[in-house]
Amino acid sequence: MAQNISRRDSEKEARPFKRKWLIQCFGISKQAFYKRLKSHQIKQNNELILIQLVKQCRNKIGQRLGAKKLYHELKNDIKKQEIKMGRDKFYTFLKTHRLLVPRTKRYHITTNSNHHFYKYKNLVSDKIPTRAEQLWVTDITYIKTQKGHNYLALVTDAYSKQIMGYKLDNHMRTSLCADALKMALKNRKYPSKKLIHHSDRGLQYCNPTYTLFAESNGLTLSMTEKYDPYENAIAERINRTLKYEYGLKLTIKNTKLAQKIAKRAINIYNNIRPHLSLDLNTPKYVHINQNVDYKSYRKNKNKLELLTF
Repeated sequence: MAQNISRRDSEKEARPFKRKWLIQCFGISKQAFYKRLKSHQIKQNNELILIQLVKQCRNKIGQRLGAKKLYHELKNDIKKQEIKMGRDKFYTFLKTHRLLVPRTKRYHITTNSNHHFYKYKNLVSDKIPTRAEQLWVTDITYIKTQKGHNYLALVTDAYSKQIMGYKLDNHMRTSLCADALKMALKNRKYPSKKLIHHSDRGLQYCNPTYTLFAESNGLTLSMTEKYDPYENAIAERINRTLKYEYGLKLTIKNTKLAQKIAKRAINIYNNIRPHLSLDLNTPKYVHINQNVDYKSYRKNKNKLELLTF
């Protein structure tokens, strides 16, 4: 017992000498040494807090939520934690901790334009919408399940980016797209306004059963005429967002579960997730208020004209 006490006393006596040695080695004063040590500890604690905030935000809105959107969502929480961090510094933080979203590629093709049905002209080439429900874009994307591929058909408002209608099932027949369009028509807020329906030249969209149904509901049909990465950019961008941010890219157990995941994903996409192209507003908000200028994905915007339909 006496040996233990004497050892503790000797360690206490040695501590000042160790500190003095450390200070002499680093060439700084004792006060500056502990100030730097405290600053380092605060930085580490702040980083742990930020990592937790990022994970919570992505769990709520989407795992592939990018740096700008993350900062927009978290800047108030960051201020509450009394952490000084601007947008550029936040981006550097994400990069340092490997929290940036990796790029992805598209492999599966769902468009079959090798058919004899009538193909409509492109009415929206180099044109941009000026209001909600002036232009709808449509597309189909595949969803992997343990029992084979499923397919998700979407109808999206080009101006507000709101998904107006959708249908997920284990087939890619015309009825898949027709059901999505039926939902979109029910969700219209401005039914008296003229509306263009734009799609690719896929078999489903050119099928007379589909085109007659669309035209009977007052829609004017428009289709892509040549390969152009911007022709159907809105629809394909939304497909990618739903798949990579909300789990639809994964192999899902069955169709029923895929439908539940898709419903939840679209609800978040329309009502919660901020969009850079909408000045960080949600599609639902913009669809109702129509208070933003349309932002095109094209690099050369000089040739673009306003859609007057």
